[in-house]
Amino acid sequence: MHGGTRVSAEYDFTEDVDPGTKRHVRYPVGETYLGDPVEIPVTIVRGERDGPTIFLSAAVHGDELNGVKVVQEVASRYDPADLHGTLVCLHVVNVPAFYAQQRDVPIYDQDLNRTFPGKKRANTAQRMAHRIYQGFVSECDLGIDFHTSTRNRTTIYHVRADLEDPSVERLARSFGPNVVLYGDGDGGSLRAAATSDGISTITVEMGRAHRFQAVLIEKALEGVESVLAEYELLPGRPVHWPGWYVTTAIDTEKRWIRADSGGLVEMEWGPYPLVYADEPICRITNHFASREDVVRAPFTGLIVGVLENPVALPGHPVCHLLRLDADTRDEIEREIETGEFDGYRIHGDWIDE
Repeated sequence: MHGGTRVSAEYDFTEDVDPGTKRHVRYPVGETYLGDPVEIPVTIVRGERDGPTIFLSAAVHGDELNGVKVVQEVASRYDPADLHGTLVCLHVVNVPAFYAQQRDVPIYDQDLNRTFPGKKRANTAQRMAHRIYQGFVSECDLGIDFHTSTRNRTTIYHVRADLEDPSVERLARSFGPNVVLYGDGDGGSLRAAATSDGISTITVEMGRAHRFQAVLIEKALEGVESVLAEYELLPGRPVHWPGWYVTTAIDTEKRWIRADSGGLVEMEWGPYPLVYADEPICRITNHFASREDVVRAPFTGLIVGVLENPVALPGHPVCHLLRLDADTRDEIEREIETGEFDGYRIHGDWIDE
């Protein structure tokens, strides 16, 4: 890992980084089998003037790469002279998984995003989470945690947030997504732990693992700038409000639709992720094409996640469907008619323009 200054586990960025400066550091969170340090790359951009401190984190799951590019771009594009506040850019949170290009901490398959805020004396993942959380996250006011779908799936660009918390709802709206899914976060997730401690945090879900998707990265960078404008880290910049906006309440139905038979999967929906009740989502056939199982939408909704691997077993999820009310459906239909929804057409990398 080249570049950046090596620091100790006792490193305190609030004391080390002076106003009006930017610093790249490598912060130790563990050791390898050889006793060499495992270090995460972090950039601190501290504005010349006071303001909120916000963390941006990527690769909590090591194969989720879109956010890594977002954080790199944020760390390089903002000048301390322009900022009223501080950016804490956690480029790669799960370094061991990033090296292995897999989701979880290798060998023991520990999900780092189920271990926050971590423990000082516990398993490998919990120790890593503890150092990252105490060293950086706990010192922040706000947070944006970037994710993608897992392997063999893709997800629509959307935000997940605890919308029961007004401060989190403000952050989610200011990021400018079209879709926000309610949820207080899985136990041990970075988002849930931070929000519980009063650090308003959202999760951004965007596309596929193992790749950079330029359209989604650019949308996320626009979202970050919108947040910085809303919280006056960038005074005078415009806040981006989307043309259409869908949020879910705690009781909104969202469901993974699963295959009841095994075989080859052919998706039937598109080019937009809006499907109507009883419309076919996909067809599953055996290798002789003598049996066909049509999977239909149980209700009118928006497809927010979909299977990419064209084979399935009984019980495999084929799509994640969010129920829409009539007003939201009508608004999306209007957006489709006027061409404003074209950013959600199915083309190559799921969302394109």
